[in-house]
Amino acid sequence: MGGARYHVIAVGACRPTHRETDPRLVARALVVADSRAAAMQEAGDILLAIEDGLIGPEHLHAELGEVAGGTKTGRQYAEQVTLFKSLGLAIEDVVSAGLAYRRAMAARRGVQVPV
Repeated sequence: MGGARYHVIAVGACRPTHRETDPRLVARALVVADSRAAAMQEAGDILLAIEDGLIGPEHLHAELGEVAGGTKTGRQYAEQVTLFKSLGLAIEDVVSAGLAYRRAMAARRGVQVPV
């Protein structure tokens, strides 16, 4: 498929012995994680592909913040497969909750609950 763009978001397996993606996909993809340190401890998708000898630790291209901040590249050509490995860092929850709160306030939706 000329010009096709494939992006995989892997969020299900967060143990070093679990994987949800085929290790050949991991080897083929430009891999970005929310945290390099966490990925190298917990991301079975990456760790098991290393164990299988398909990639090395350097295959983890960047952290999401590096791509978002422009210090590392993201997709480099249209046909490149990209894979984001999320390990569910608390900051992602805080940012998502903040966005939901601001949108609810702007739309005058929701109910304030005393804490």
